[in-house]
Amino acid sequence: MLRSLRVVVFLLLLITVGFFYGITYRERIIPYVSYISGNNILNGSFMLIGEDFNPINGWENITITSSTKVSRVKENTLLETITMSLSTSMNIAVKSPAEILKDGDGIIYLETTDRIQPPALVLCAIESAARVYKNRPVAFFMKGLNNTNIEETVKRHFSVLSSMKNIYFLPLRMEELFIDTPLHSWYHKIDPQKQLHWTHVSSDACRLALIWKHGGMYMDTDFISIRSIPYKDFLAAQSSQFSSNGIFGFSSHHNFTQKCMEDFVQNYDSRIWGQQGPYLFTRVLKTFCDIPNFNTTEDVMCGNITFFNPQCFYPISYSSWREYYKVWDKMPPFNDSYALHLWNYMNSGAKLTMVPGDNTLVEHLYKEYCPSVYNSILRNETTYL
Repeated sequence: MLRSLRVVVFLLLLITVGFFYGITYRERIIPYVSYISGNNILNGSFMLIGEDFNPINGWENITITSSTKVSRVKENTLLETITMSLSTSMNIAVKSPAEILKDGDGIIYLETTDRIQPPALVLCAIESAARVYKNRPVAFFMKGLNNTNIEETVKRHFSVLSSMKNIYFLPLRMEELFIDTPLHSWYHKIDPQKQLHWTHVSSDACRLALIWKHGGMYMDTDFISIRSIPYKDFLAAQSSQFSSNGIFGFSSHHNFTQKCMEDFVQNYDSRIWGQQGPYLFTRVLKTFCDIPNFNTTEDVMCGNITFFNPQCFYPISYSSWREYYKVWDKMPPFNDSYALHLWNYMNSGAKLTMVPGDNTLVEHLYKEYCPSVYNSILRNETTYL
């Protein structure tokens, strides 16, 4: 009897020690894991970021450490812990923007408010781009993300995109972004609280700086991608002789984006909506060529810049934006389009939504180009707005 009691006490002691060890071990390890895979663990090597790592400036100084003589039990425990923690986190600040976008072919999205719960249309836009551009990084820069809430935010609000491994979520830090650009002095002079249309103005500035620094393509979060854009340096005509800045692509340090940043500062006026956006792009484009009218569906060249016909991105014009939320007898093929702009700014008052089963055009687009988001809405796992 005494012997049995001793065995029970010993087992309880082991369980208690193991429990507290597990908590301590997990708290020390999980916050500093940059990347870890089953093969790396089982081979006894993996990457850890030390506690003194600076997520802003420390990317170039990460060192790889090797775990030696780790027991099989500890390997399995660690693998299970990391898998549970990161199973839906996709690519969360694992790399710096420069490393992610180093090939100059990334697709860039922006959120310049503090909003961290995106509407379904934003998720659909990102998913559609990740599917169309499978071998290119899709980077979503969010002002509301910071070093303490990235993993929690992404797991909570973006888990529907967890299967898309080319999507990256990154904090948007304007102060750092504008360094070494003409926008840096402007940013220090103005008071954001006193600027009209600051959300749009700051977005106009950020997209220019990001594309100038890294190259690639920028898209507003209300574009649904349907096929790959074949050109690198391009602008999109919203109408004849008028350029959009909602979607564009350039190689890094291109002369066009450089001139746009200079004009942005010289002619800054936040009181005029679009002054730093489509009007800016149109002004600068006119310095490259005489912008022609579009009489057919053909695109035109303006210097070394492809100026896409309005049908490529705006087959449904802003005045007809409600057509996306109507029932169509037949799904239009959009044969001349690479992406479709859903004019979310026009919809900001009406707040029309994609509702499963309504058989609207927007529902057909969700089904075909962002099926994960569509199925999530069917399961009531994400918002409709």
